[in-house]
Amino acid sequence: MNPETSSSDAIPTPAATVILLQDGRHGLETLLVRRRPGNDPFAGAWVFPGGAIEAVDGPVPSNPGWPLAARQAAVRELREEAGLSLAPDELVPFAHWTSPPTMPRRFLTWFFLAAAPAGSIRLNPREVDAYRWISPHKVLAAHRLQSMDLFPPTWVSLHELTAVDAVSQALRRYARRAPAVFAPRVGSLDGAMCFFYQEDAAYADLDADRPGPRHRLRVQTGRWLYERDERQWQG
Repeated sequence: MNPETSSSDAIPTPAATVILLQDGRHGLETLLVRRRPGNDPFAGAWVFPGGAIEAVDGPVPSNPGWPLAARQAAVRELREEAGLSLAPDELVPFAHWTSPPTMPRRFLTWFFLAAAPAGSIRLNPREVDAYRWISPHKVLAAHRLQSMDLFPPTWVSLHELTAVDAVSQALRRYARRAPAVFAPRVGSLDGAMCFFYQEDAAYADLDADRPGPRHRLRVQTGRWLYERDERQWQG
């Protein structure tokens, strides 16, 4: 059965998240926090600090854009969850994600990059119960061993960051690029759930065998396969 036949009518919630970066002893590291158990749709998963855009952050326009409200929400959520402070203009736009229509809770999420500010991390125990500074390579390896739970937007973002080695390189690279836009559709491939992105030849009809460009993520326990253009990475 096509997974999209049971599409929900959930209206996406505008949200924002910030990918903090620091230069570790062995290369680039990013901050991940673990959502505490409860009603959070990401409970138990390792995520970048972030959350829903609130009225205090300002209005969210109807077009994708990069609104000030998203920047305000990203820095507010970072402060609330990890006790770290940034200015909105320190954020570099990185990617924009829209949850598939099949999801019971959907989000429109602006992803930003930023260099880690000075200060000690102080977790908000009502929202998160652990944190790690860790290299993208190590996170993906831990996910493959099923010791760290990730959601596809986090996984794909970490995969993208394996291409850079230092904070300065990452900020320069993505400041020059237009932010990536993801609006996945859910299908299947070889019996496993598969997220098809706009550039994939199968995006329109979810025919995974259709010849043409590839941009997809197959999600299978213990083994995720990401294809973009002609490059593949197994995780």
